[in-house]
Amino acid sequence: MPLPAGCLPQFLGLGVQKGGTTTLQRLLEQHPQVWLPPDKELHFFSLHYARGERWYADRFAEAAPDQCCGDITPYYIFHPYAPQRIAELLPDARLIVLLRDPVERCLSQYFHSCRLGLEHLGLEEALASEQDRLLAAGLKLAELGATHRSHQEHSYLARSRYEQQLARYERRFSKNQLLLLKSEDLFERQAVVWQRVLNFLELGPLPCPEGTTPANAGRGESADVPETLRLRLRELLQSTYRVMEKRYGITWSTSQKSAN
Repeated sequence: MPLPAGCLPQFLGLGVQKGGTTTLQRLLEQHPQVWLPPDKELHFFSLHYARGERWYADRFAEAAPDQCCGDITPYYIFHPYAPQRIAELLPDARLIVLLRDPVERCLSQYFHSCRLGLEHLGLEEALASEQDRLLAAGLKLAELGATHRSHQEHSYLARSRYEQQLARYERRFSKNQLLLLKSEDLFERQAVVWQRVLNFLELGPLPCPEGTTPANAGRGESADVPETLRLRLRELLQSTYRVMEKRYGITWSTSQKSAN
């Protein structure tokens, strides 16, 4: 049986993890023309693809016919098979990506995993172990319904290499389907970013909702990371900083300490 028209999302929030996607969700939920599933992070194109298109469509069954539906799942930007799956099912989707300073994002994910009891290694040991932990993740994730714990939870440096992740989407979607935003701008210039999102999604005007503070903020642990380690991380991620500036015109200063 064919799916009824309009029951799949028109836009996706792809990521990044620890980049402000929950804040974006809370903002968009307040726009009357937008419908988002009550539970953020559906993970259809990453973890639940084997459940099928009908399962995914059912997640949006409560949306009104004239509402713009969205799915905000920050794992989509990093999952190696999500871009192709999205392109096959939603070739006209509009894609929003929040990009945080790569070093700050890396540290934030590490401390987030520690708080959740998902990481028991010290910071430097975890970074040194990352490559081995992620070994064979691509082959494993090719299986429908497969998961890889370290790919989700211990991918600190890999998730901060934005140029590699964006390239996978740029091979399948046109430039005007992608909206790249700095996470720092979302927190510091929220009204400006809000207007860019409204324009991108072609939504009616609405003042930026007030009182929306950074969600899932950490406890500031990254402030205690030695500057020598920060500099080493920046060196490891130097190609990302360079490509993001040259190709996308996006720059950061690692001295910025946005919410964890």
